[in-house]
Amino acid sequence: MPFIELEKLEKVFTVRRRAGLLRREKKEVRAVDGISFAVERGQMVGYIGPNGAGKSTTIKMLTGILTPTGGRLRVAGIDPARERTRLAQRIGVVFGQRTTLWWDLPLKDSYRLAHRMYRIPDARYRENLDRCVDLLQLGDLLDVPVRQLSLGQRMRGDIAAALLHDPEVLYLDEPTIGLDVVSKARVRDFLRHLNAERGTTVLLTTHDLTDIEQLCSRVMVIDHGRLMYDGELAGLHAVGESERQLVVDLERELPPITDVPGARFVRSEGPRQWLAFPATASAAPLVSAVAARYPLLDLSVREPDIETVIAKMYGGTRDERRESLM
Repeated sequence: MPFIELEKLEKVFTVRRRAGLLRREKKEVRAVDGISFAVERGQMVGYIGPNGAGKSTTIKMLTGILTPTGGRLRVAGIDPARERTRLAQRIGVVFGQRTTLWWDLPLKDSYRLAHRMYRIPDARYRENLDRCVDLLQLGDLLDVPVRQLSLGQRMRGDIAAALLHDPEVLYLDEPTIGLDVVSKARVRDFLRHLNAERGTTVLLTTHDLTDIEQLCSRVMVIDHGRLMYDGELAGLHAVGESERQLVVDLERELPPITDVPGARFVRSEGPRQWLAFPATASAAPLVSAVAARYPLLDLSVREPDIETVIAKMYGGTRDERRESLM
């Protein structure tokens, strides 16, 4: 059996809105609308979409926080809503916008609480803690109150807390949001190591396509509660005809760069120019061509954002797509 299995899963919220001075009307909002997919044990899957698409609602149903309105859901053969306590021993959850750590206590005290709460055997707890501290570079932070940690430090602390009881599946909801480049790299390296060494199943929601590109072999796109794409990231870029951008900083202001094969001039501001190229293509030939022909100071590659990819896949604006799905 698949480790995670969803069949026509639905979640409908009832929203009350004022419709006059003394009258209110009820409206149903379908946050998740008939989603079906299966995830095998040990897979790392990206679950992406624009804000309000239904990603976090899906994660909350997978953990048992929310009860589905309809459909069927199983994680390791368990119904999360009916057996939430039993399932909690087998899953780990990290919400990027919220922390499970105790705000005024040193980081190590939050880990001790998790030790007791999950009833982790002492030897197993020490082994897992040492491993997480080493790989996530938390050694100097264990005695620091959580409120004094930076966002990147706290996020690494949250990930460690979610893994102390050896969960079989890890749900990550925006784990790199707001992190600097170094912190993102550490989190990605750790997740890659965790999956390779322990075979932990990972379901990752993010707005950063680089997270998906570096970690996941499979990506699912959700928009307005419906599963719009399920496959490889390269296939998503191909279907959406998405583009990356090469941002070029020159020594001085020059005419638009239009003589680099495979690149399209987008715009310029003084000595800075933007070139677009297919997201499925390598940036290396473009970088070499620009460096060989122009006085270059710096350059960077920008990934397409989720909104742009989805808009190109299905056409129209976000509001137009919403109407087409209703």
